[in-house]
Amino acid sequence: MRIIPAIDIIDGHCVRLSKGDYSTKKIYNENPLEIAKQFEGHGIEYLHLVDLDGAKSKHIVNHKILEQIASKTSLKIDFGGGLKTDEDLRIAFECGARQITGGSIAVKEKETFAKWLHVYGTDKIILGADALHEKVAVSGWQEESNEKLLPFIQSYQKAGISYVICTDISKDGMLKGPSFDLYQKIIAKVPDLKLIASGGVSAFDELPRLAEIGCEGTIIGKAIYENRISLKQLETFIVSYNE
Repeated sequence: MRIIPAIDIIDGHCVRLSKGDYSTKKIYNENPLEIAKQFEGHGIEYLHLVDLDGAKSKHIVNHKILEQIASKTSLKIDFGGGLKTDEDLRIAFECGARQITGGSIAVKEKETFAKWLHVYGTDKIILGADALHEKVAVSGWQEESNEKLLPFIQSYQKAGISYVICTDISKDGMLKGPSFDLYQKIIAKVPDLKLIASGGVSAFDELPRLAEIGCEGTIIGKAIYENRISLKQLETFIVSYNE
């Protein structure tokens, strides 16, 4: 199981929110590159970089930070937040993203998202399936759609999607543990999916459990910044998992 730390950006700073609520913003570092280098220094290979300004503005905003991290570390970055047009995608990939995550666009403009899948391939495009009470949320989680989570994922698997990041919004940033039952349910109903768990990770011992369920990756945010899980622990996990 891949360990994927998260850096969320607002105004160029590394922040965390609770349940996607912008009013709960807490700044952890004013220099995202510094954090990314710390991750890299502990054997971490992957980074989930979220442009929260972009999610609100509905177009890419913090691409310079993406470019800085991509050019000054070897981290494989998946980038999301506000990617709405072919131009947004071009900028993200040119600035060094290995993968992009599309959430709202996959709900609101299905033809565009399907075209991206076709043009860039399933290894480059991740479906962002973020949900509250198993209903998909959009627009930086500011609104709920009519899409039910499981049928939504299943429909895109038929269209060729491989990678899905699923965040249970009720858990995100709350440090109360991830949605084990939800991930188990998704993996049982949608086999062969590369499911990336996101939201709620609060302690190191949750990671082997997510791996056991069959999650392909796990995104960890606040638990790192609040020192609930140390980078040394993650380094040990990665080494033991790769043996």
